[in-house]
Amino acid sequence: MQGLINRAIERFVRDSHGDDVWRGIMARLDLGYGEFEAMLNYDPAITPRLLREVAAALDRPRRDILEDIGTYLVTHPNAGAVRRLLRFGGETFDDFLHSLEDLPGRARLAMPDLRLPPLTLIAHGDDHYTLTVGDGQVPSAGFGHVIVGLLRALADDYGALAVLEHAGGQERERIAIALAARDHAEGRRFTLGAAP
Repeated sequence: MQGLINRAIERFVRDSHGDDVWRGIMARLDLGYGEFEAMLNYDPAITPRLLREVAAALDRPRRDILEDIGTYLVTHPNAGAVRRLLRFGGETFDDFLHSLEDLPGRARLAMPDLRLPPLTLIAHGDDHYTLTVGDGQVPSAGFGHVIVGLLRALADDYGALAVLEHAGGQERERIAIALAARDHAEGRRFTLGAAP
């Protein structure tokens, strides 16, 4: 799993900030290699070190980096497979929100070694939700910030207008979601298959 996560961080940095920034980060980490392989296992202690170096190199808080990675996974052409996996959750943003609890299982179907923290959605009326990331047994480890980035980008992708607030937490992170408009704009074109 760590290889996939580290590779996603690498692709975000390289695609968004360039190879030179990435090489500088890897030089400071001094791991003896310059890139990550998605299917390899790495020491889990590398990921927090990697995120600290990325935050330092970009002079931004870790939570902002994690949110940007979530946005990258939906919006960047190099992450099209992730967008397709996520959009498989429904035809509307509401449908997608209600499918979030199934996301860790769907991700495991595509990548058996990937263990995402559990997601629990609670509806407060028609337009307000609370999403809990992690359950105490499988901690969220900051994944809630990635989810905020994913949700912001997917709301735009669907053409919805959503207000999101990361409400904190350690073992369990909470995200407040308010749907301001379901049809705020025209959504991005989506087909389940990869573009030719």
